[in-house]
Amino acid sequence: MWFLCVFYHRLLDYRKPEFESLADLFGAFDNEQTTSRSLEWKLPQHHHPDSPFHFVNLPSEDIARNIANRSILVKGLYEIWGEGSSNVELKEAINSYPDDRKLPYLTPDSSFRIIIDSFGKAISFKDQTARIKGMDYIPFQGRVDLRCPEHKFWLIETDDYGSTNGLPPVVDKKIFFGREIGGADRKLLPTYQLKSRNYLGPTAMDAEVAFLMANQAQAMPGKLVYDPFVGTGSILVAAAHFGAMTMGADIDIRVVRDGRGPDCNVWSNFKQYGLQMPVSLLRADNNLPPWRPGLKEVFDAIICDPPYGVRAGGRKSGGRKLLKGVVGPYTVPEDKRTGHIPSTAAYSLAECVHDLLDLAAKMLVMGGRLVYFYPVLRDSDTLDVDFPKHPCFKLIASCEQILSYRYSRVLLTMVKISPYTDEIKEAARLQHLDFKENHVKWLEEGNLHAAVFSPDFPSSDDQDTKGSKDSKKKYRGKYV
Repeated sequence: MWFLCVFYHRLLDYRKPEFESLADLFGAFDNEQTTSRSLEWKLPQHHHPDSPFHFVNLPSEDIARNIANRSILVKGLYEIWGEGSSNVELKEAINSYPDDRKLPYLTPDSSFRIIIDSFGKAISFKDQTARIKGMDYIPFQGRVDLRCPEHKFWLIETDDYGSTNGLPPVVDKKIFFGREIGGADRKLLPTYQLKSRNYLGPTAMDAEVAFLMANQAQAMPGKLVYDPFVGTGSILVAAAHFGAMTMGADIDIRVVRDGRGPDCNVWSNFKQYGLQMPVSLLRADNNLPPWRPGLKEVFDAIICDPPYGVRAGGRKSGGRKLLKGVVGPYTVPEDKRTGHIPSTAAYSLAECVHDLLDLAAKMLVMGGRLVYFYPVLRDSDTLDVDFPKHPCFKLIASCEQILSYRYSRVLLTMVKISPYTDEIKEAARLQHLDFKENHVKWLEEGNLHAAVFSPDFPSSDDQDTKGSKDSKKKYRGKYV
């Protein structure tokens, strides 16, 4: 069945990956014999690929409703009764739509509402009323209910909107009319916004992105989700909202144990929203995992934002003198163990990512997902980066979020496709050495912190471009 999917016009790279992850979660690919696990998409005529309007083919209306109601970036999914470039064409299309598809939603004992929406322009209340009255050729027999109707119908218009929203103009006006199947609950975002969070740290993940990560990881009841860099728990809060059991770890014991007091810590964030408490919060080092030897395939998903030296640098156990061999390993005396904070040393991005992939390969169940951010320095508007690889994983999505002119981070989603063995471990080590030598060294030697906080656009000696209103690109695309 074909549906019109209308996305929110933001985080453009995230839209289809989130949608397809949820489609997989709700069984859209259960009857497929292929391993592609991708949906069939079509753009409306003359629309740009970054347009919020896409047609998508799904097996059933129930799957479409489940996806739309859980998604963060889907404004709505609609069964389209008609479309056209004018009201006359729209009327002809609606009248020719099969009666057996329309009449069950037009019965006398039903309630309905018609909603007017647009993209690229604003429609006044007076014009909205006129458009609703112009739909009198549809044989509605039920009563109008503006609060809780059984069926919602949408009249959505796009126009030759020029450059007002950052997209190239469409050629012709387009009008869609259809029945709503489902839509995102954007009330989640004000509820979980960081400014109202009980316990907050400098690296807390934005609520919208945290929910997108949880959707990419397919968090749901019965699944165990782990964050090895838990911090103040923002990512696990999103996973817990979708019913998953959660578990976190951090090298800083002051974060996971103490917080800012008994009523202001990671646990209080879960209590604030009435969510299931984490199974455990560990003081653990990603470089020296605490798991017993032989323990494998425990977690259904690992979701994290590794430290890569922008707002916080990575740390590992040991201290500089110990790692350099100046002193030997030590044991903390019994009388000093209470309140003891172990010494740490710098933890490079290359080592951090290698340890993360090795941890995920060992501890994820088959088919489990690893979702994490990876930093990218940009020299152009095109993303051309060779991301970290591991023999156990298949990369299924990379979603870029541009943070400054020269810096962005990419959300990588990987699926475990192979069991962890000694042979896989050695192959991964060799693969990592090649990756570190050819792709990560330049990133670590470059001043990533300076690149992040540099001006959005480079300075120019050209006097003609200084102060010009057109110096910035009108087509913003994924910069939204």
